[in-house]
Amino acid sequence: MTNVNPLWKILLLAAVVLSGALIALPNIFGSDPAVQVSGRNRDMSADVVQTVKAAIVDAGFENVEFREEPNKFLALFTNEDDQLKARDLVAKVIDKDVTTVALNLVDASPDWLRRISQPMFLGLDLRGGVHFLMEVDMDAALANAEERFLTDWRRETRSAGIRGTAIQVKDGSLSARFRKVEQRDQMLEKFQETGGDLVFRTREDGEYAFIEANLTEAAADVERKSALDQNIVTLRNRVNELGVSEPVIQQQGLERIVVQLPGVQDTAQAKDILGATATLEYRLVYGSYADWADAENGNVPAGARLYKMRDDGSHILLNRDIIVTGDQIKDASSGIDQQSGSPAVFVNLDGAGAKRMQAVTAENVGNPMAVVYSESRVDRRMVDGVEQRIVTKTESVINFATIRDVLSHRFQTTGLDMTEANTLSLLLRAGALKAPVYIVEERTIGPSLGKENIRQGFLSALVGLALVLVFMAWYYRVFGLVAGFALVVNVVLIIAVLSMLQATLTLPGIAGIVLTTGMAVDANVLIFERIREEIRSGASVQTAIASGYEKAFITIADANVTTLIAAVVLFSMGTGAIKGFAITLCIGILTSMFTAIFGSRVLINAIYGGKRSAALSI
Repeated sequence: MTNVNPLWKILLLAAVVLSGALIALPNIFGSDPAVQVSGRNRDMSADVVQTVKAAIVDAGFENVEFREEPNKFLALFTNEDDQLKARDLVAKVIDKDVTTVALNLVDASPDWLRRISQPMFLGLDLRGGVHFLMEVDMDAALANAEERFLTDWRRETRSAGIRGTAIQVKDGSLSARFRKVEQRDQMLEKFQETGGDLVFRTREDGEYAFIEANLTEAAADVERKSALDQNIVTLRNRVNELGVSEPVIQQQGLERIVVQLPGVQDTAQAKDILGATATLEYRLVYGSYADWADAENGNVPAGARLYKMRDDGSHILLNRDIIVTGDQIKDASSGIDQQSGSPAVFVNLDGAGAKRMQAVTAENVGNPMAVVYSESRVDRRMVDGVEQRIVTKTESVINFATIRDVLSHRFQTTGLDMTEANTLSLLLRAGALKAPVYIVEERTIGPSLGKENIRQGFLSALVGLALVLVFMAWYYRVFGLVAGFALVVNVVLIIAVLSMLQATLTLPGIAGIVLTTGMAVDANVLIFERIREEIRSGASVQTAIASGYEKAFITIADANVTTLIAAVVLFSMGTGAIKGFAITLCIGILTSMFTAIFGSRVLINAIYGGKRSAALSI
C-alpha cells in the first residue's frame, strides 16, 4: 500500500518528540536566586553547612530550599532581595579563609527532572551581569621568562669561582657584568649551553665586559601565547569562586581576554578576583626545626627566608634560591602513588625546568623541598574618606615533602590527602597568572534590563511562531496544521539540543531561532506546492504525496546545505554574539530537516496513507 508508515518510523518520531520535550522541559521552570557557599581549598565540613543553614533559618527567611552538592552548599530564595540579605548574613558567620560565599542563579526544576536534564544557560544580555575586556601585560610575561635564567647564571658563575659579577634583568634584557673579558668569554660558553632560547650579545664598557641576552623571536612568541592561554585557564578557575554558572572567557586578538559573567551582581568582588596575580615556586627547605624556631625570634640566616604554612600558620625556613617556578610546569595531575598507595601529585616540567630540577635534587636526595604560593590581591580601603585600592602580597607554603630520588621532567609530591592533592594539582596547572592582566573596558548590564530582553526576545519568537502557524493553517488547511505541529516540534528540539550541549542562549541566539522558524516552514511550503502541482497534473492522491516529498527533497537539501555552510563559517570565524546566532542557526537547520521532511511525512502518511481519498485538504 502506498504511503504507509513502517513501525520503526512511528517509534523513531515518537521517541525523538518525547525525549526532546523531556530534555527541554527544565527551561520552563527558570532559575531561583541562590547563595552559594563552597570550600576554598578543601571540602567543607558538616559543621560549616549546619552553621550556614541555622543562620538562614534563624533569620526568618521564608520558602528557602537547601541543596548540598560536592564541595558546595546552596540556599535558594524566591526573590533577589532575600538573596542579597542572606549573602550578607552568611558572610558574617563563615571563615572566609576556608570557604567562599557567592551569588548564583540555580535551576528551579524538580529534583527528578534535574537528574535527567539541565536547562540551557542565559547569556549576559538576557540574565544581566558584567563584561570585562582584559589585557595581558606581555612585557611582564617576557621579563618573567627571562628572569628564570638568572638563578642558572648565578650558579654557573659561582661554580666557576668568578667573583664580583652583577647579574640582573636590566632595560628588558638579561645582563651579566664581568671584570675581565676572559671571564666573560668563559661564561658565555656556559650560558649558551643552557640558553637555547636566548640570543646573546657581548660588549665592553670601560673596565667591564658584558653579556646581554634576550629571548629569540620564536621563543618570545611561544611565551606570549603561553601567557595568554595560561591566563585564560587561570581566570576560568578563579571565576568559580563567584558562583557563575556559565562564564564566557575567550581570547580576543593576541593580547586580550574577554570575560563575561552572567548573573554576577557583585562587580567589585569580580574585579578583585580576576585582577589578582600569583606565582608558584619550588624551594629547598632550610635547616631544621630548631633553625625555624630561632628564625621566628628574628634570627633569619642570610641565605634563607621565613614563610608561613597555609594549613596551620606555623613557620618554616626556605632557601632564597628558587629551583623552578610555576610557569615552567607543563602539566600536573593528581593520582595514587604506586608504592605507598597514598595520594600524590604528578608534575611535568619544561626543558629548562627539568635541567634545573635534576641538578638541584641530585645534590639534595633525602632533603625536603617546599612549594610556595604567592598572590597579589587588590584590597579596597577607605583612606581619608576616599576609597582606594591597595595591593597586598601574600605568600604561604602549601606543601613540603622529602626528595626521594633525582627528579627531572616528571616527579611526584606525596604527603597529602586526596582533596589536597587535587587542590595542589589544580594550583600547579592553573593557580597562577603567568603575567599580570589589566581591565581596559568594563560594561554592566542590570538584571532588570536582562529580564526585559528575555521578555521581548521570547515574545518576538512566540508572535512569529503564532503568525506562521495561523497562516499555514489558513492556506494549507490540514497539511498546514501538520506543518505547524512539525514547526513546534522543531523549536522544542532546538531548545533540547541547546540544553544537552549546555549552550548559552543570547539575544542573537533568539534571533537565530526566529529565523529558523521561518526557514523550517519554508521546506513544507516547497513540499505542499509540489503536491498541488502533481494533483493539478492529474496524479492520484497517493502518487501526489509521494512525488511531492521526493521531488522537493533535492531543492530543500540544497537550500539548507548552503545556509548551513554560511552558519558554520560564522561560527568558526565570529566571536561572541555572532557565535550565539550561528549555533542556533546550525542546530535549527538540522532539526528542521528532520521535522519538516521526516516528521511531517510520517504524520501525513498516518492521515492519508493507504486511503483512496478523492481530494486532499491542501
